[in-house]
Amino acid sequence: MVLGAGAAVLLVSVLAVRISVRLGLPSLLLYLAIGLVIGESGLGLRFDDAQLTQALGLAAIVLILAEGGLTTRWQAVRQAAGVGLALSTVGVAVSVGVTAAALHWLLDLDWRMALLWGSVLAATDAAAVFSVLRGLKIGGRVVGALEVESGVNDAPVFIAVLLLAADEPWTWLTPLLIGYQLVAGAALGVVLGVGGAWLLRRSALPATGLYPLATVAVCLLAFAGGQLAHASGLLATYVAGLVLGNSRLPHRGDTLSFAEGLGWLSQIGLFVLLGIYATPRNLLGAVLPALIACAVLVLAARPLSVLISATPFRVPWREQAFMSWAGLRGAVPIVLALIPLTEGVRGARLLVDSLFVLVVVLTLLQGATLPWLGRRLGLDGTAEPHEVEVDSAPLDELDADLLQVRVPVGSRLHGVYLSELRLPAGATLSLVVRGGRGFTPLPETRLQEGDQLLVVSTAAARPAAEQRIRAVHRAGRLARWLGEAGR
Repeated sequence: MVLGAGAAVLLVSVLAVRISVRLGLPSLLLYLAIGLVIGESGLGLRFDDAQLTQALGLAAIVLILAEGGLTTRWQAVRQAAGVGLALSTVGVAVSVGVTAAALHWLLDLDWRMALLWGSVLAATDAAAVFSVLRGLKIGGRVVGALEVESGVNDAPVFIAVLLLAADEPWTWLTPLLIGYQLVAGAALGVVLGVGGAWLLRRSALPATGLYPLATVAVCLLAFAGGQLAHASGLLATYVAGLVLGNSRLPHRGDTLSFAEGLGWLSQIGLFVLLGIYATPRNLLGAVLPALIACAVLVLAARPLSVLISATPFRVPWREQAFMSWAGLRGAVPIVLALIPLTEGVRGARLLVDSLFVLVVVLTLLQGATLPWLGRRLGLDGTAEPHEVEVDSAPLDELDADLLQVRVPVGSRLHGVYLSELRLPAGATLSLVVRGGRGFTPLPETRLQEGDQLLVVSTAAARPAAEQRIRAVHRAGRLARWLGEAGR
């Protein structure tokens, strides 16, 4: 019975994605609404276990961060990484300080509670950012910076909330402790990401579906290892996913598809769970504090944090304005606010209830207007063409690899003759699938957008073959003369 009910909720939530696209609403709100319908004010399911909600919410955030890292292309975010890291560190500190000072005065909060409000509100939501921004045609630097920010800033905010909820005295060692957790978490993520990619490339597993499972397991191991080492497990998870997602993994396309599905499942489960946990009658008293916090965040804290973080990188004012408005909040602030609630901190219930209202208001306000703002600022349509995807599967006994390439729209592979592709010795294009029909290509065969190519390559020739394919994708048949490196 429980399994059937869960399957029905999942199916309805998946169909809600289609509805949200047609209505122009963020799908996350529909998931929250489904939870409210199921909850005590709807169908009558009563669920008020804050500790279990917080634990399940944290598990979902870990999976969302793993998916975000795995599906983020380093080539697309590399030029924006500095801005993203500044937003997730300096920007977080500025946002916490401004929000806490304003709410200490406006809501008459004590400093501990004001800092808790500022901390949970400083975290942009990875699920909201990944699901909303990747559907916009905005330039890679802007979206890249926001993706890096949302993937990294959960870590320092999580540490700050834990310290504030425990009400431990802060000393001169506290900043060093926070610094250690962040640096150690990032380092652990790199080590496990590199090690996991090395191991997967050299493992001939008996089934294709085991590769995605093993890849996600490495990300979860990074979180567990970070927690065990008293480092940031959240940051370790995201960094491990980022390293793995940009490595030469076997069956990489299948792995990314699996991670994307797992990310959607985590988002759906998290928001439906929070909807079930929420008590609508308690939210009325939180409307005014939530609106005040919204105003402080949108009009002061977020713009100032973006200004201080992005100006040293010479980010134009139009991009700064978009970044200020695109600081999306979602489930992460609510899950983090449950930590002081489970610790019995006075005033934590109002914080949690206010965040439910705030998330709904900001998601409607920001999520629905981002496409319009992008057009008004002249940023719409500045996104670069998608990178060509090169998937691979090991042919273990032959010491060779099978490369699967799909020619994306806008690729300069379109129109190139097979004889002009000039793959290195040891690699050959053995099959072209076009319109559902496969055929063996001839030297006079011209590639087209949407073609799926199967390239057989020796292990030694594979790096050069991938580099050549990417080079022609970017620069066309004259890639070698244009000096295209094919990175």
